[in-house]
Amino acid sequence: MSLKLVIGNKNYSSWSLRPWIAMKAAGIAFEEIVIPLYVPGSAEEILKYSPAGKVPILHDGDLKIWDSLSILEYLDEKFPDAELWPKDAAARALARSVSAEMHSGFQALRQHCTMNLWLPPKPRPMPDEVYANMKRIETVWAECRAQYGKGGPFLFGARFGNADAMYAPVVARFNNYGLPVSAATKEYMDAVMATTAWREWYDAAMKETWVMQNNEVDWPLVRGVKVG
Repeated sequence: MSLKLVIGNKNYSSWSLRPWIAMKAAGIAFEEIVIPLYVPGSAEEILKYSPAGKVPILHDGDLKIWDSLSILEYLDEKFPDAELWPKDAAARALARSVSAEMHSGFQALRQHCTMNLWLPPKPRPMPDEVYANMKRIETVWAECRAQYGKGGPFLFGARFGNADAMYAPVVARFNNYGLPVSAATKEYMDAVMATTAWREWYDAAMKETWVMQNNEVDWPLVRGVKVG
């Protein structure tokens, strides 16, 4: 097995989830290396694998690919039969566009709803900017589903692809923070959370022992930290 994926804590690392779940859903074999974040020595350990000092990073032999979206692009090129991007050119362009929007946008959602799978799902008050991000994401998902998703439960049909992987941490955020999503959005979220890959990641996150305490609640929570 030549592929090695270096990731952070499964409870916290939203960027690590993206290539991991894409590879698992596509049946791509790889060795997983987990480096606990936010503990002494984390940065030094990550630098052993990643020149950027961030996770995730994919090693393919001597080749190193870092940044989640770059990893997904590489995987599509290396495993074309997995169809991580849609075959249709127009659908592929849309999938790449919405993935890039996720990669660089939605800062309010990132700041106020950091990924934390241990957080008990329930509604929490949020600033208007978070709800604006939510509405835009709902629009993105609805447009992808309407144009190309009628053949299955995911954004572009029956296959879980790179666009779904890019938004997988958003599914977690919407769920754990109890955001008031539409019925159609909830249906898509349920489809993602029902996948074998999601359940494997979630179950592993529940078994992790690395804990960051929030001053207000006795649950792991880190704000304002970007990895990957």
